[in-house]
Amino acid sequence: MDQMLERLAENKYFCFLDGFSGYFQIPINPNDQEKTTFTCLFGTYAYRRMPFGLCNAPATFQRCMLAIFHDMIEESVEVFMDDFFIFGNSFDTCLNNLNKMLQHCKDAHLALNWEKCHFMVKEGIVLGHMVSNAGLEVDKAKIDIILKLPPLANIKDTPFEFDDECQKAFELLKEKLTCAPVIVSPNWNLLFELMCDASNFAVGAVLGKKDGKIFHPIYFASKILNPAQQKYTVTEKELMAVVFAFDKFRSYLILSKTIVHTDHSALRHLFKKQDAKPRLIRWILLLQEFDIEIKDRKGTENVVADHLS
Repeated sequence: MDQMLERLAENKYFCFLDGFSGYFQIPINPNDQEKTTFTCLFGTYAYRRMPFGLCNAPATFQRCMLAIFHDMIEESVEVFMDDFFIFGNSFDTCLNNLNKMLQHCKDAHLALNWEKCHFMVKEGIVLGHMVSNAGLEVDKAKIDIILKLPPLANIKDTPFEFDDECQKAFELLKEKLTCAPVIVSPNWNLLFELMCDASNFAVGAVLGKKDGKIFHPIYFASKILNPAQQKYTVTEKELMAVVFAFDKFRSYLILSKTIVHTDHSALRHLFKKQDAKPRLIRWILLLQEFDIEIKDRKGTENVVADHLS
């Protein structure tokens, strides 16, 4: 799903198509139809088309879609179950891709639900994200509930006063919660940068790239520590945050130089320390396959990773 969103982001034109009746477009081999037999008040029946609910139905359907559009996947079409996304960096390119995709549907007798199809648009919702030429944004429908949240009215058995100052703070909080940054797709010509941080109960990391002086986020991640990890020293937690980030974003970082920003300056010297704890040595060895440059960053400048942790 992440790779699909990255390929769709920053294209200029899109077509969003929906398959008609989903799995029921896949016929079942007559010799296997009896395996779908079910009994109801009116008798015993078997499916001739693949129904929802079979344990391997999603995998079978996805495999069928990939077989139909095998020469277009990742180049001009993305498929997620019965949702099809055609994209292009120009109107004519997207239109040509759409023409080729519809011809594939015609050849495979694959029907589309025209009521749910949108052609040649500049933005749309894909897997809960708004995709456009600007990048990836939060689906506005998912944050409407926060925007419409009414102010507090009363608290049971407690004296309560919600004055104008509280109302201003409440509106500011809603604004901050609903103004998410635009997530960009990776630019492989720029260095990746990681912001890592750890607290007493969690670690957080942000993967991004800096274009000029502006930092553009690509991915956010965090993880809660288990009871044993919560007993680690501060240095161990901070290094574990770095290890967690490189493990999480390994596919991005394995063949490129990465700048790591941390507010724990001891990490810069840890890689040269020979008498560290076995746990720290093991983590340092895990990081040896990456090209890493660690830079100190004030805690006040590392607020995103700090918030995630």
